[in-house]
Amino acid sequence: MPRIAFVVSGAREIDLRDSRNHPTGYWAEQAVTSYELFAAAGAEVVVITPDGSVPVIDPYSLEPFFHYPHEDRSYFASVYRTFHRDPEDIRITLRQSTQLELSASRRIARRLEVAGKSADEAHDLVSRAAKIAWRQNRQLVEVMLTEGLDGGLDETALRAAVAELNTVASALSADREALLNEIDGFRYPVALSGLTDDELDEFDALFAPGGHAAMVDLPDNADVARLLYNLHDRRATIATLCHGPALLLSAPERIDGQWLFEGFRMTCCTNEEEDQTAFGNLGMPWYLASALQNAGGILDDAPYPWASHVVVDRNLITGQNPYSTQATAQAVLKALGLR
Repeated sequence: MPRIAFVVSGAREIDLRDSRNHPTGYWAEQAVTSYELFAAAGAEVVVITPDGSVPVIDPYSLEPFFHYPHEDRSYFASVYRTFHRDPEDIRITLRQSTQLELSASRRIARRLEVAGKSADEAHDLVSRAAKIAWRQNRQLVEVMLTEGLDGGLDETALRAAVAELNTVASALSADREALLNEIDGFRYPVALSGLTDDELDEFDALFAPGGHAAMVDLPDNADVARLLYNLHDRRATIATLCHGPALLLSAPERIDGQWLFEGFRMTCCTNEEEDQTAFGNLGMPWYLASALQNAGGILDDAPYPWASHVVVDRNLITGQNPYSTQATAQAVLKALGLR
């Protein structure tokens, strides 16, 4: 049974430019999705914080729009891929995916199909309307009604689709919060500072989820450095996601004086994505992507923001953003020979 060191930040606050002592914590969806996938595959998951303090969920990560079901996110991705032939030209902002009703595309399309449209016709109508909404910063329902793209649905039916998505997302957020609060590991984490080198040898992999708290107590941490060196020396899997790669900044130098992950391809929350978050709007103290590049990492990000993107380079696995959670966890299971 592989043993995974599930490293979570114990920080509860971060100093931002316009908000000192701003509440933070670990990212709910990244933590619970990864933990459950690892446990279901038969791995022993040991939740660890730097000093053994009980971690808290980042309140921002409980916003319903971060909990849109996977099938809704996937359908929306199939819609916005129609916006340009070249994915390099697609720029989906967090506001567009959460506040312009675009993520309700799947549920609107299903109602169009019930009304008699084929799946392809429904997808085409929604995609055409979504492209207008995306370009003009308008609400999807309003575009469909005023641009003759409603496919015969009235305003009540269209708004019901949006309301349904928001209700499901709110319920999913609450469920994930409850699940995390019931997991003993998150209630009684192990202190990394108290683990001996022999105990570190017992881990087959490291996984660190994101949340802005990771930028507070995981970089420049001697105990994190000790864990990273131990695992990397054995070529054990080191995996992390979104803001979790901040812990890589604790990695010590190699014998040649270079950073332990010098020249490794990696990804994380990009500067462009960061600027679109609530934290970015309040002024980040520093940018993780820039810090990793300055340390010697080779940033490998997705062609457009908020796309699921995972980078595997030797024993290092990194995921770019919250939407990369499942793919990153699956990459860890593959590296460990689990399914």
